[in-house]
Amino acid sequence: MLIEKNGKQFIIQLDPDQRLQTHRGVLEHRDLIGLEWGQKVSTHMGHDFLMLQPSMRDLLLHTKRLSQIIYPKEIGYILLRLSIGPGTPVVEAGTGSGALTTAFAWAVGPRGTVYSYDRRQDMLELAARNLERVGLRDRVELNHLDIEAGFSERGIGSLFLDLPHAHRYLRQAHAAMANGGILGVILPTVNQVSRFLSELEGALFALPEVCEIMLRFYKPNPQRLRPTDRMVAHTGYLLFARAVSG
Repeated sequence: MLIEKNGKQFIIQLDPDQRLQTHRGVLEHRDLIGLEWGQKVSTHMGHDFLMLQPSMRDLLLHTKRLSQIIYPKEIGYILLRLSIGPGTPVVEAGTGSGALTTAFAWAVGPRGTVYSYDRRQDMLELAARNLERVGLRDRVELNHLDIEAGFSERGIGSLFLDLPHAHRYLRQAHAAMANGGILGVILPTVNQVSRFLSELEGALFALPEVCEIMLRFYKPNPQRLRPTDRMVAHTGYLLFARAVSG
């Protein structure tokens, strides 16, 4: 990741035969290979960039997208709330551009597997490219299927739905889950949340939780510390519940 003084970022895969062309000059990839993280590097015009290894948050925010992605502010809580860690199998429906899929793959480690479903082939192809770009494609099974017929997996402890009509798939989700397993859902509007909660009452799920996460940054100036002018506020409502046996 190359960062200008004004904060503009470039995330690239180094290839000795390629170059990064910017309005501030050119950087040859071969000149960057082997350098230590945290160094300043200069274009042929003398403009400086700071070279850093991108964090998972950086990679997620630079995900190529065809649809709205789930943001890091939600993803962190989702990972903890679904208790996802090394070796965990996790199922998701609604692969989309693959931002959450990428975070799941990163969290489950090389011994875990993410089973991801989407009915749009173009979304799955984009998600595959995004996963390959960060070296996590081998941890994800992408399924071009409509989950109306159900999931192939059974006994899953963590399942997430990113679908506009998530309430229609409670039966399918429950069939794939272990007793006590955690279901997570993201929905953009309150009427969708109300509909989902109404349907949840008649399904085999308990302990529903609804929340939204808002994040506010501050300008890092010690003499004039104050919030930034813009805030990443509402991006979706998160719902969680536990699968029960009845």
